[in-house]
Amino acid sequence: MRTVSTRTVLVVGLLVALVLAGVVSYYASASPDGLNRVAGDLGFASAEQASAAQDGPLAGYETVGVDGRLSGGLAGVIGCLVVLASTTGLMLLRRRSAQQTSVGSE
Repeated sequence: MRTVSTRTVLVVGLLVALVLAGVVSYYASASPDGLNRVAGDLGFASAEQASAAQDGPLAGYETVGVDGRLSGGLAGVIGCLVVLASTTGLMLLRRRSAQQTSVGSE
């Protein structure tokens, strides 16, 4: 039986995540999401307040400066990459902390 390297699994997983983020985001519905729908149905939508990030580059699941549905797909890919970078950074910090703890206890 042939074994698959960890690197191959990670690269394929990343590619699948990026394709799904781009393609699924491209076909996302323009209808209000569940929370907005419930707020409208229950009559408290008027209590909504503006977000400090409402003018951000990815506000509203769209990319500033990109038109059409491509904007949503690009926002999905960028979001996926941000999550990947954040979790990788946290993992590296944790690994470094664990190594320093084990060296200090010897």
